[in-house]
Amino acid sequence: MDNHRESSEARHGHGSEFPAGVSRRHALTVAGGVLAGAALAQMAVPAFAAPAASADADAIVVGHGLAGLVATAELAAAGRKVLLLDQEPESNLGGQAFWSFGGLFFVDSEEQRLMGIKDSRELAWQDWLGTAGFDRGIDDPAGQDHWAYKWAEAYVDFAAGEKRSWLYGLGVRWFPIVGWAERGGGLADGHGNSVPRFHVTWGTGPAVVEPFEKKVRDAVAAGKVTFKFRHRVDGIVTTGGAVTGVRGAILEPSDAARGKPTSRTVVGDFELRAPVVIVTSGGIGANHDLVRQNWPARLGTPPKFMVTGVPAHVDGRMLAITEKAGGRIVNPDRMWHYTEGLRNYDPIWPGHGIRILPGPSSMWFDATGKRFNTPDIPGYDTLHTLKSITDSGYDYSWFVTTQKIIAKEFALSGSEQNPDLTEKNIWKLLSRIWQTPEPIEKFKEKGADFVVATTLPELVAGMNKLTGDNLIDLADLKRQIDARDREIDNPYTKDVQVMGIRNALSYPGDSLSRTASAHKILDSGAGPLIAVRLNILTRKTLGGLQTDLSGRVLDSTGNPIPGLYAAGEVAGFGGGGVHGYRSLEGTFLGGCLFSGRQTGRAAAAATAS
Repeated sequence: MDNHRESSEARHGHGSEFPAGVSRRHALTVAGGVLAGAALAQMAVPAFAAPAASADADAIVVGHGLAGLVATAELAAAGRKVLLLDQEPESNLGGQAFWSFGGLFFVDSEEQRLMGIKDSRELAWQDWLGTAGFDRGIDDPAGQDHWAYKWAEAYVDFAAGEKRSWLYGLGVRWFPIVGWAERGGGLADGHGNSVPRFHVTWGTGPAVVEPFEKKVRDAVAAGKVTFKFRHRVDGIVTTGGAVTGVRGAILEPSDAARGKPTSRTVVGDFELRAPVVIVTSGGIGANHDLVRQNWPARLGTPPKFMVTGVPAHVDGRMLAITEKAGGRIVNPDRMWHYTEGLRNYDPIWPGHGIRILPGPSSMWFDATGKRFNTPDIPGYDTLHTLKSITDSGYDYSWFVTTQKIIAKEFALSGSEQNPDLTEKNIWKLLSRIWQTPEPIEKFKEKGADFVVATTLPELVAGMNKLTGDNLIDLADLKRQIDARDREIDNPYTKDVQVMGIRNALSYPGDSLSRTASAHKILDSGAGPLIAVRLNILTRKTLGGLQTDLSGRVLDSTGNPIPGLYAAGEVAGFGGGGVHGYRSLEGTFLGGCLFSGRQTGRAAAAATAS
């Protein structure tokens, strides 16, 4: 890796604007970061011959989500002609990224320094390795984790290096308070973020998509890119051992709104030719059959009921299609599903679920009313808690909390659930200081998973009525809550969750916006009492097509398939599983950005005439 150090200004841009017109002090210029992607720059990328006269383009990109847009933008910037295909209509341009909270993982950012956070590439890499748990042949070229590990190194370098300055130069800005996701709750070299690193984009997911969509639309206007909406790829065409194009079905036009299911009625077929095909089609999150089929024994029994965190078109089709063309799928048993899912009272796609992004204070119980042990604390260890839930024999769990807690600690994931941030409305955002965010109150009022009561007996009655199982025993629940509440009386405690609350309150970002002051759950002044039934919510595929640092798809022998590339979630966000077993959060959008950029640039170099 290149260990050249950039200046802070070069890495992070000339300052952080939030919002336009509101001045903010600038951090002192400091050394830090590592130039990302050095490994790619050092690799010899074999060039393909210029496309034959019969080719339809220099490259075909399959999937118009974030990774596809970034790769297409890079190809167009290099002067290549690109066909950008997707089975969905234009309304879904940007894919899953549009619906996201816009969280991005940065290391030693200006925002972190302004919050007093001391971060470094070394600390981030320590956290990444402790979280990923790579154990499948890092040093073996045939190992499932061989390229994943290399991608992880390159990505952490990118996050500690030019990631922020690159995005800043494209007009992307971030909320100044850095979030602390996946805190781990174990040893220093184990799972979790040692410091806050979750940077929420000002404008949420749409603002991450926007600069790349603009680049691609400008390239369309310049004749370099052609959109092929409603083109469903059913096969990858190979000639003489090299990929030479794609074939598939043209679906009938659709005027469905973004995220809504669309028709699969076929009105024609197509075959398109190019010397490069880049697959950027996403994961399997909406295909519950595939999720259960790949569910690992280490996560317990697959849930019978799950809510869906992604639109229906995230179906995983291209994984099997690319595998049939010779691509190797690795780490298919690694996945990232959330434990705090709500049934959306106003769904956009089938089974639409919304995730609570919780602060650390709500008490967490299994379906029978038994409190989870450490590290199953809100915001600490997603997959450990998922295993604890499946081990309980039920598909759901409970938060027991207070109005005071949800007012400050509950956020909902998704651009549509955060109109203040998405609309870049500072006044709406400031209203969070004195009132519970409106989307939270709407879920509390209309959502199927909320129980609100003045007293604990009323709350337990409501919980049992909601599930119809009568699993919660009032006396036992009260005993556990009383035990926790007694730990609030002193500034020190043996209760790990209460320790975590006090730890969070020592971080200015949490004390300002994400953690309620420590109080007793049964304190009448903090009420009413609230119970929230939490469902498993499907989301991310962590494994996928194995790729080298150029994004070239590898076959079962570890050799690149000529002309075939992949980026984004379909490639495990790089190398077939850059996250290993777990995520530090803020790394999914970032993984699409980084792998899309690396792969687009490599494909452009490979098609240079």
